[in-house]
Amino acid sequence: MPQFLMMVLFWLKLILILAAPYFFAGMAISLALTRSPWPVPLVYGVDLIGAATGCLVVLTVLTFVDSVSALFFVGAVGALSAIFFASARRASAVLGDPLLPVARLRIFARPSVLAAAFALFAFGNAVIQPYGLKLSIVKNVLESAPPGAVGTRVSEFLRWNSFSRVDVSPSGIHTPFMWGPSPETPPSVIEQRGMAIDGGASTVIYRFDGDFGKLEFLKYDVTNLAYNIRHAGRAAVIGVGGGRDLLSAHLFGFRDITGVELNPIIIDLLSRVFRSYNHLADLQGTRLLVDDARSWFARSTDYFDSIQMSLIDTWAATGAGAFSLSENGLYTLQGWRTFFDHLTPLGTFTVSRWYWNDAETGRMLSLAMATLMDEHISSPREHIFVAAVKNLATLIVAKAPFTPEEVATLTATANRLHFTILVSPQSQPKSPILSEIMGATTPQRLNEAVAKHPLDLSAPTDDRPFFFNQLRITDPRSVWLAHRLGYGVLHGNLAATITLAVVVALSTILVLITTIVPSLPSIRRVKPSIALLGTLYFVLIGLGFMFIEIGLIQRISIYLGHPVYGMAIGLFGIIVSTGLGSLCSYRLSLLTGLRLQFWAGALGLYLIFLPYWFPVLIDQFAAGGLLVRAAVSLTAIVPSGVLMGFGFPTGGLPRPLLN
Repeated sequence: MPQFLMMVLFWLKLILILAAPYFFAGMAISLALTRSPWPVPLVYGVDLIGAATGCLVVLTVLTFVDSVSALFFVGAVGALSAIFFASARRASAVLGDPLLPVARLRIFARPSVLAAAFALFAFGNAVIQPYGLKLSIVKNVLESAPPGAVGTRVSEFLRWNSFSRVDVSPSGIHTPFMWGPSPETPPSVIEQRGMAIDGGASTVIYRFDGDFGKLEFLKYDVTNLAYNIRHAGRAAVIGVGGGRDLLSAHLFGFRDITGVELNPIIIDLLSRVFRSYNHLADLQGTRLLVDDARSWFARSTDYFDSIQMSLIDTWAATGAGAFSLSENGLYTLQGWRTFFDHLTPLGTFTVSRWYWNDAETGRMLSLAMATLMDEHISSPREHIFVAAVKNLATLIVAKAPFTPEEVATLTATANRLHFTILVSPQSQPKSPILSEIMGATTPQRLNEAVAKHPLDLSAPTDDRPFFFNQLRITDPRSVWLAHRLGYGVLHGNLAATITLAVVVALSTILVLITTIVPSLPSIRRVKPSIALLGTLYFVLIGLGFMFIEIGLIQRISIYLGHPVYGMAIGLFGIIVSTGLGSLCSYRLSLLTGLRLQFWAGALGLYLIFLPYWFPVLIDQFAAGGLLVRAAVSLTAIVPSGVLMGFGFPTGGLPRPLLN
């Protein structure tokens, strides 16, 4: 209970801090709508177009500066807007409206000084990174310093972009960092740098001078188990990270290796910044590509003998107790079909995930089974092998059934390295839930098998792309299990659910205090029926806008390759198109009941048919680049936004115009 109360107080404080700028911005918008001489549709439309522009500006700013400097930049933009707002205020006075009182504090009466100061802070802090102001609490955890350092984490390299923060620590000689080392790994040391991505995902960059003899320890990692049966031809790695998986592919014998990485900062580190430290980019036959893996494979004509995806995730958002940005298109049925279709006839697809109470492993296995069934493979269990060590499991899915020799090699290697064999074509899984999943012969039987488990182990799809959300909130067993674990993704699911409930409750109370109660005197001045119907009108169009926005953003997030792209482009598209709709309503007002009915019918029909034609369009352009996919996304967003843009200005028109 004390911990829960602390969380409530924390979120109340955070909401109040975050609400402050919105409160004053809301005052400015209200004044512009009610006191300016310009029509409501025009003011509202311009406001929305400005907000939409901000979505793209944020992406641009975070591409060049860190988040703290970006906050100073936002302050500069806000102060700059105050200059224009003051100019508009004086222009309004010329037209006959009285001047409203201005701020008494002189500093606030001089927004140009504030704008210059914030801009200077933003530039200065960005220039001196990583030694300037920076975040010290990341994902609700205070970043600790390496041994011997003073203060917070020591950074040798720190860079932000629109969807990540990459922090590289100084080099040191340590035991090699591996995800799933065998107990039989020979003792060794290597020089390496730690790399933290968003504070919740870590990897390393080994010092590599071209001598693979120094990397022999990689043969003892469970993530590389598949290379014991596939080690020639062409290999692909999804998620380059510090280059460890590409070096592993080279070590086992591959000489044509493609690494696909979404984050351009990581590719820049390996190909330029730390190229003299790690010579992976200098190895013949190595390609490092910046792209969304799923999109790249969809438009590629290449086929591979091995595709590896080790611990690539967005679980950091989920693990920190968040729902936002937790979508992942790499772990859906449609995504795995894309990867599977780019294997050679004898190719393997290998994925490594955390092994905790069969949670992620079970869901990974059900996704593999669903993919094979969708490929019309009659006996999926002949294509799957899973081994684990401690808390990490590696899944190997083969395009063709494993031969007896391949199964023998994998079994002998797992036994020699003391890996636990969880699933094999030649043995029955010891875990009851894994056994039921492997025993399913049809998609229906598979769904029935996973439905018995307290956790959500069903195969994610593009319509439910939440591989890392495994909590069944309606199942007490699931809630108890998440509470008992106290860590990991499942605990993050529970924390996210509780956090969402607390935020909604606190927001509702604050809305009542700051909006509903102050508006009661105004409501008493009009007829109760008008107050009730007007309130319902604006509540319903607001709810409708939010539901449409959330649905579209979630769907295009998978298509665009990253939730941040979906958020930015989705918000930009729907806000700017809503602004255009508001501007159109100035010239084409819904003055009659017939026009209102036509507008409501057109919007309703468009939304009804949207789920039928939009997925078809997505499939047709799945192989397009980011700009093409963004344009396709806007074809669904813009019409709905334009139609919705008529709603608010229509409700704000003087009543006589609607008679």
